[in-house]
Amino acid sequence: MTSSTSVNLADAERVNWSVIIVLIIAAFMAILDSSIVNVALPKMMAVFGVSTKKAEWILTGYMLTLGVVMPLSGYLGDTFGYKRIFIMALSLFILGSVLCGMSWSINSMVAARVIQALGGGLLQPISMAMIFKDCPRSKIGMVLGVWGISAMAAPAIGPTLGGYLVEYANWRLIFYINLPIGIINLFLAAANLKETALVRGKHFDLLGVIFSTVGFLCLLMALSEGAGEGWTSPYIVTLLTIAITSLVALAINELRHPEPILDLRLFKNFLFALSNIIGAILAIGLFGAIFLMPILIQNVLGQTAMKSGLLTFPAAVASGLMMPVSGKIFDKYGARGIVIIGLVITTWTTYIMSGFNLITPFAAITFWMAIRGAGMGLCMMPVTTVGMNTVPPHLVGKASALSNVVRQVSASFGIAILTTIMQKREVFHFANLAQSVNMNGNEAYALQTALQDMAIHQGLSYGTAQGVGLGLVAQRVTLLSMVNAIGDCFIVAAGMCLLALILCFWLKDKKKPVGPAASSPAIKAPDAKPALKTQ
Repeated sequence: MTSSTSVNLADAERVNWSVIIVLIIAAFMAILDSSIVNVALPKMMAVFGVSTKKAEWILTGYMLTLGVVMPLSGYLGDTFGYKRIFIMALSLFILGSVLCGMSWSINSMVAARVIQALGGGLLQPISMAMIFKDCPRSKIGMVLGVWGISAMAAPAIGPTLGGYLVEYANWRLIFYINLPIGIINLFLAAANLKETALVRGKHFDLLGVIFSTVGFLCLLMALSEGAGEGWTSPYIVTLLTIAITSLVALAINELRHPEPILDLRLFKNFLFALSNIIGAILAIGLFGAIFLMPILIQNVLGQTAMKSGLLTFPAAVASGLMMPVSGKIFDKYGARGIVIIGLVITTWTTYIMSGFNLITPFAAITFWMAIRGAGMGLCMMPVTTVGMNTVPPHLVGKASALSNVVRQVSASFGIAILTTIMQKREVFHFANLAQSVNMNGNEAYALQTALQDMAIHQGLSYGTAQGVGLGLVAQRVTLLSMVNAIGDCFIVAAGMCLLALILCFWLKDKKKPVGPAASSPAIKAPDAKPALKTQ
């Protein structure tokens, strides 16, 4: 009897890595497609013959669809089974990828990207929920650390891989590459994943779906276009008004509804609420800063997208190496210590990055980004796990949906805010630098003399030489003002990381979850139907 009990306990504590690998591959594919497409936009503009504004809908349509479908993931998984929804989402993602590769116009590409995002938006929250349902909570930190590699590595690999395919192969391959990997993963999912217990409610939250769709659609649209259109323009003000009204109505409805789509009552759990607040602040500071680096490397330093990806790739490797380490430390000692260490490193290096300029060596940029990546790897997943660990097993799906929505909106908000700050600070620095330029000094005189000699040799007039000189000075001032503006944004990002660091001191190191889920994930909700057999 004792021997049998010990064997059962050992089985309950064992991690099924075949399941984890399937979930990692799916999440990696979905996140990769958020970044790999960026470098192919100029090529698509040329092929389809459209402007930058129209081409940006290839990115915007994907992002908006993610924000709409993520809140539904918990309800869909509970009602129809997480394995069934996972396979459906992966199939939609593969279909969307094929249609993107076959697209013949900008409209067909945007439509295909929406189909792709319908699947991709479900894969990340569904796979996270399945990890919490399948894995023993005593080892969840290590498992989520391994799974989190996909979230950190994919954004860095995307520009490098996309740049290579666009430059040396065919831009359509950035979509077709998902086909063989996706089909193999589809068969692996069907063979290895087990269907979960169904938790079918009696009251469908129709108003919650409507308010959620309208609210997040308008909010993400406003955040993506606010910097370009102007935050006070009637278009953006209208979007924000609709978004705020819808989200307030959503909050009221969700708190009153017996079976809400987004269970906001989960925020009554202090640790879950705090982990989401810290995660939101980190998303604003960290992912907003990640957005700034390609601008600095490509627009200011004049490097290609592929070179930009190669410079940022070591940071992704450092994050990937640190994530399983942070997971093991979390499982043994809890979250507070490792998160504080990671955030100290991240805050410090983000502030150092504010000093990057036109003469900073590429080796220094890569080094400090790698150190920052290691800090991010230490803090990102433990922050999520410490909150999710306190959620009862039958609410894990809705908690995963809520957490992913918070991160998605926060990341978009961070990019929008830092873009606005960069634009305003660039104007400020340009005005100050332009006033400080002395065109009567020795350096200006030497420049004018050199340009005059060049103009004489080229058969140009003296006035043309003066115009070229003024143009070069203005170009230099523009570059310096952009460098200073990006530096200011890194200081703001460092301040956000510091705020998250302060909040981390209130994290409690709860290493064991509520109830018997600590030993086995096979827990059913009180009204759950029996688990379905593996398909």
